[in-house]
Amino acid sequence: MSAQPDAFEAALQRARVHTMAWLASVPARPIGPAVHADALLAGFAAPLPEHPTDPAAVIDELARLTEPGLMAMPSGRFFGWVIGGTLPAALAADWLVSAWDQNAGMRFATPAVAAAEEAAAGWLLDLLHLPAGSDVGFTTGGTTANFVGLAAGRQAVLDGVGWDLSGLGLAGAPRIRVFAGAERHDVIDLVLRYLGLGAPILVDADDQGRIRPDALAAAMDGAGPAGPAIVCLQAGNLHSGAFDPMEAAIAVAHERGAWVHVDGAFGLWAAASPRYRGALAGLELADSWATDGHKTLNVPYDCGMAIVARPDVVRAAFGVHTSYLITDDTGPGDPFDKVPELSRRARGVTVWAALRSLGRAGTIALVERLADRASELAAGIARIPGAEVLNDVVFTQVSVSFGDDERTRRVTAALLAGGVAWMSGSRWHGRDVLRISVSNWSTDADDVALSLAALAQAVADVDAASSRESAD
Repeated sequence: MSAQPDAFEAALQRARVHTMAWLASVPARPIGPAVHADALLAGFAAPLPEHPTDPAAVIDELARLTEPGLMAMPSGRFFGWVIGGTLPAALAADWLVSAWDQNAGMRFATPAVAAAEEAAAGWLLDLLHLPAGSDVGFTTGGTTANFVGLAAGRQAVLDGVGWDLSGLGLAGAPRIRVFAGAERHDVIDLVLRYLGLGAPILVDADDQGRIRPDALAAAMDGAGPAGPAIVCLQAGNLHSGAFDPMEAAIAVAHERGAWVHVDGAFGLWAAASPRYRGALAGLELADSWATDGHKTLNVPYDCGMAIVARPDVVRAAFGVHTSYLITDDTGPGDPFDKVPELSRRARGVTVWAALRSLGRAGTIALVERLADRASELAAGIARIPGAEVLNDVVFTQVSVSFGDDERTRRVTAALLAGGVAWMSGSRWHGRDVLRISVSNWSTDADDVALSLAALAQAVADVDAASSRESAD
């Protein structure tokens, strides 16, 4: 007998109450968590009860235990680690996805969510001006989206030299040379490790982290006899936000027979905007692309998007056919043919909801608004004594030094301790920096003003403390 609706009602009502209380608290609460995980563990790790507990009581207990350890990541003043918020339609859609409980791997079994994801994929290709007919797989995040794109590339370049990867594996296969900019995101190295391809051959980048096409040509020509090759490009440098010169770099790679993959975890969405599209000219000429929906698009976590221009290749890499799975040979194929999962939630539904709520104009406005807020923050920071914006602010990232590394670290720590805004520390070009990533749809002019005031106060507090230390 199926569970009756009233079995869920009390717990879901309590979840809604706690959800709305959390959302209401975000604008005013300190950004950072109040306590460390070690202090919270005792509450969570109490002895497992011998008998069942009322579901509504469990939800109340969960909310109580977690509250002091939550970080206000949905706040418009959270600028750490390229983490966006969640659009209202995307959050509500995510609730429905959990309630529907559909395994989105098979098109035949779950046609409703498959259709929503296929529609979202079409909108995505249209907005980003990528080739129609490309396969779009919805992954757990940016790392697995890069994994899919590079796995497709591995499949394609080994097919190109007549190596049966599926039958023979990698042992004894021709070596695949992978080239990446010196300032690629470390996730590229991680994914190459997953794929058994080893460390990339690094290519010189300019002062903003953009790969140099002339250096790429020299690296590819000087890396020994020609053979299977993959080139990794970047749409959105982690520290500067800059975009690799797509057209020139892709031409260099394709002239030498390489597969080109673009890591666009947050920056791929710049292609939706007429203002930024020129900086990504030639993007559509690549072979695969990766992005992460919880960043610029602002959908809940667990939603990356892997885009591959050649469906036959990605399906050869990930497709599986067994007697018990009911495959759908019509249309765009089964979802499980495009990602490394047979079972998964219908994560692409949140993308459909986000894009349906924004529309084309709203998506463009979202992208441009994030970049505008980054420029406003950079302009305000430049007026703070001793602050230096180190990058050309071309998209949503700002990297700042406050003089020497020690002062920069102290300003960062003081800002985080204040709780008004959160900006993460990092290291770029041999210097400690305060790194700001504007990724939340809700960040407004007031958030910018409050964050600038908090940063100025942190600088003043550090300088006052330094003066006292010198006097002592």
